[in-house]
Amino acid sequence: MNEQLPRFMHAVLLTAHGGFETLDYRDDVPLPVAAEDEVLIRVGAAGINNTDINTRTAWYSKSVTTATSGGGAGGFDEADEADGSWSGEALQFPRIQGADCCGRIVAVGSMVDPGRMGERVLVRSIQTTALEGDYACRTFGSEYDGAFAQFAKTWSVDAVKIESDLSDVELASFPCAYSTAEGMLERASVGAERVLITGASGGVGSAAIQLAKRRGAEVFAIASAAKADQVSALG
Repeated sequence: MNEQLPRFMHAVLLTAHGGFETLDYRDDVPLPVAAEDEVLIRVGAAGINNTDINTRTAWYSKSVTTATSGGGAGGFDEADEADGSWSGEALQFPRIQGADCCGRIVAVGSMVDPGRMGERVLVRSIQTTALEGDYACRTFGSEYDGAFAQFAKTWSVDAVKIESDLSDVELASFPCAYSTAEGMLERASVGAERVLITGASGGVGSAAIQLAKRRGAEVFAIASAAKADQVSALG
């Protein structure tokens, strides 16, 4: 049985590509309604990932050739909004960003097991698409509304049950960075061997260090001297 939920919620809306001025905090955003194969999640914590910044600034557009840091605050004047998303399509505004989410299921669609109510979940950043034969990359917080809100909905298959002693804040740092790192290690069939990890101080790099160590690997990491001690502490 679904719990009594509010009609409206607090959320940060992305109203256009650009700088900080495109972010609009609202308290009158209609509550999402879970479709038949979706779940509604009360967001416990949302991470702020580089992909959220890149989506806001349209850095993914093929017209942008400079480093991501160059437009983080003000956006990119040369960005083409027609292909500024992960999928290479025009982003639909307003959009709720937030690729990293940890929370609890508070409502389920008609095709979802009611027993999932109350589950603590992480949301897959790379979302399932219902479009047959569509290989576009569609992500939570970009092509679909994400976690910068009190509530968020997603496909039931993309809400992964989690049992952990870590806090919601800690777990919300996992989905995008750790799934990316795990995907690379899995595709490379990394085992108990020597592994070189570049960009090791970033989110994906630091995740790769820890996941490689769990496989018994001996890790060699490349990072700036200023972050060498932090990277070394990871293993």
